[in-house]
Amino acid sequence: MREMLRRREKSDNDAVSPHVLHIRSATGHGGGPERTILNAPRYLGPLGYTSTCVYLHHRNGDQFLRERAAAAGADFISVVDHGPLDVSLPRKIGSICRSTNATILHSHDYKTDVLGLMVRRLVPVKLVATVHGWGVQNWKTPLYHRLDKLSLRQFDAVICVSKDLYEECLRCGIHASRCHQIDNGVDTKIFQRTLPGNEAKRRLGVPRDCMLLGALGRLSPEKGFDLLIAAVDRLIGQGRDVSLWIAGEGPQRAKLREQIDRLGHGERIRLVGHLDDVTGLLGALDGYVLSSLREGLPMVVLEAMAMEVPVVATRTAGVPTLIRDGENGLLVDSGSVDELVTGITRLLDNPAEATQLAQAGRTTIEQSYSFEQRMKRVAEVYEECRGAE
Repeated sequence: MREMLRRREKSDNDAVSPHVLHIRSATGHGGGPERTILNAPRYLGPLGYTSTCVYLHHRNGDQFLRERAAAAGADFISVVDHGPLDVSLPRKIGSICRSTNATILHSHDYKTDVLGLMVRRLVPVKLVATVHGWGVQNWKTPLYHRLDKLSLRQFDAVICVSKDLYEECLRCGIHASRCHQIDNGVDTKIFQRTLPGNEAKRRLGVPRDCMLLGALGRLSPEKGFDLLIAAVDRLIGQGRDVSLWIAGEGPQRAKLREQIDRLGHGERIRLVGHLDDVTGLLGALDGYVLSSLREGLPMVVLEAMAMEVPVVATRTAGVPTLIRDGENGLLVDSGSVDELVTGITRLLDNPAEATQLAQAGRTTIEQSYSFEQRMKRVAEVYEECRGAE
């Protein structure tokens, strides 16, 4: 398979490259998968594949995606989604498949997985899905997730971004020959430290002696941000010179804002909203904290490690396959303020160890989680779907 890819990379005889249509439904500012999806075309090109990123969104909700796609150099098409009863979507996506001569439809969430099956009835495309996780929970999601797992059984290939998701896909009936574990990856040229930490702090207006902790993600219950805020509140109460900045938007923003105001730490604990470029914040951090109750393999943890930021993370889902406790990060049990306090305190009290963890984290990303290597494996999956030529 790798030899086949090498021949494809070097060949100048293919008049038309196979085309991949990446499709995803997004609300708000999206999430970690956006960095994977929108960067994919740039890396698939040298591997012999052209790509278009298609996003379903609410009316007038695509501007942020257009800007991010332009920054990544990705061909971008937006499609207005009128909700669960929008029966026009299969026809619209089928039309895009025809106009782009797409040979592979690569979906990235439960809605577009189901949509892919409908499109295949209209257009002869191979179906590939990436399972980024089934983390967000509300009263509707158990039904949606069940429907998604049933749909994935009919796909030509399913890519899972962590070991736990791979095992879950096998349990739900996806044949092992069509199920692939390809962990998330980071563009190490973009995510690398370019400024000393103190200078990065100065640019954000943070005193150099203050330990700045950070967390990024959708402001939703499964991220455990309320527990992290409570942990930092306890550390401040102990007289620790520590601050916390949380980047992201989501349904829990008002509740978290109320919690911060009630604790009286508005100057120390901040909700900084959505950031188009997270490297500025990551470069200023003394520690990144993942407080999630449920996760796949979170992109932002990979990015923090690539930026040489020591990480404290909960033992959830795919995280322990990435972080080896005490070697390239610290692991704590999920759902516990005490555990978060213990992990953060260890960073505070052991700066030499924190530096060692940060350096080891960068090495881990370079050796095992580079985006370039990830996309080569994705291209191999495409080759398998298309069959040997």
